[in-house]
Amino acid sequence: MAKMIHSMIRVQDEARSVAFYETAFGLTVADRLDFPDFTLVYLSNAETGFELELTVNKGHDEPYNLGDGYGHLAVSVADLEAEHARFTAAGLAPRKMIEFAPAGEVIAKFFFVADPDGYQIEVLARTGRFA
Repeated sequence: MAKMIHSMIRVQDEARSVAFYETAFGLTVADRLDFPDFTLVYLSNAETGFELELTVNKGHDEPYNLGDGYGHLAVSVADLEAEHARFTAAGLAPRKMIEFAPAGEVIAKFFFVADPDGYQIEVLARTGRFA
């Protein structure tokens, strides 16, 4: 069996991105590998073994074109309303909360937030299949 271990995104400003992910999701630097042309920063927390890898390409000063292929990263939280309020208070600009009920029954509650580079992150209530 394969085990998911990390997802990588390219970011412009290491400090800004690390601060966002720590404030938003409690992710801290698990490892940092510095190379002549780029730096890899692995973020994690005690909730999961899955990591987010930030790649910082040195000398790349323009914002990345996220294209139309990237969707989103998703995390689940125990108290969606409290997290939405915390994100708002922290100035992270979460979008409105959504109850997803395509057939009339709510199957998910969530909101989205964008990181400093524009990557979308879905924050889901930890219920049902997202528990």
